[in-house]
Amino acid sequence: MIAYYSLFKIRLLHGFQYRTAALAGALTQFFWGFIYIMVYQAFYNSTSTPQPITLHELIEVLWLQQSFLAFFVLWLRDNEIIDHITKGNIAYELCRPINLYSFWYAKLIAQRLSKGLLRFSPILIIAFLLPYPYNLTLPDNLISFILFIITLILGLIILVAISMLMYISIFYTMNGTGSLLIFSLMGEFFSGMNIPVPLMPHLLKTIVYILPFRYCSDLPFRIYAGNIGNKEALISIIIQITWIIILFSIGKLGMKKALKNIIVQGG
Repeated sequence: MIAYYSLFKIRLLHGFQYRTAALAGALTQFFWGFIYIMVYQAFYNSTSTPQPITLHELIEVLWLQQSFLAFFVLWLRDNEIIDHITKGNIAYELCRPINLYSFWYAKLIAQRLSKGLLRFSPILIIAFLLPYPYNLTLPDNLISFILFIITLILGLIILVAISMLMYISIFYTMNGTGSLLIFSLMGEFFSGMNIPVPLMPHLLKTIVYILPFRYCSDLPFRIYAGNIGNKEALISIIIQITWIIILFSIGKLGMKKALKNIIVQGG
């Protein structure tokens, strides 16, 4: 346990060194946030049909998506892990007296935390200062804010568990690009990044609610915006915990099976 915590701490501190890159990323995400807002504002202005999420709630979700982008996007990858698998350097990892799944998991979650914690505050500060309806406001009550924090943390745990499945799949494909594209495209679409979940057709929304992706970002952000009530949030937390158990079990089993069949060639 100490080894995993030490790796987590080292990677977290290492990520905090890239402040300039984080600031540049925050500015880029702020720019994209305004583009998304203008697109959806045009959509809301062009229709008189009541939508399942108000424009201001949607704008709050968009700002939160941009603020915590590093927490839940699946296209963020660790090239070192990919090289370990595809180039045979995994042999060095296997020599260590550690559980490889837990070791990589600690590394990945520290990587996302460092990137996310450096970027989210500049975007949130500016978003709070904007005029209505383009601004970000505090949740209606303290309970909603607490539920937001809980679901955000659980969502991060789920997301990294899904990322681990992507790296495990590389043991079989030996190609990081293909696995990255499949997982990132699925993650972006089914988490509501391309189309907000409330605006999806009923059949597609049903599929989205079955899969784990929306529980990483859509759930906590809509709780914050007030589009999801506290009762539904509590039920969703149970679903999140269930997904964590399922994904951890699949990941550890998949890693164990992959390592049994691994062949490392060398001179």
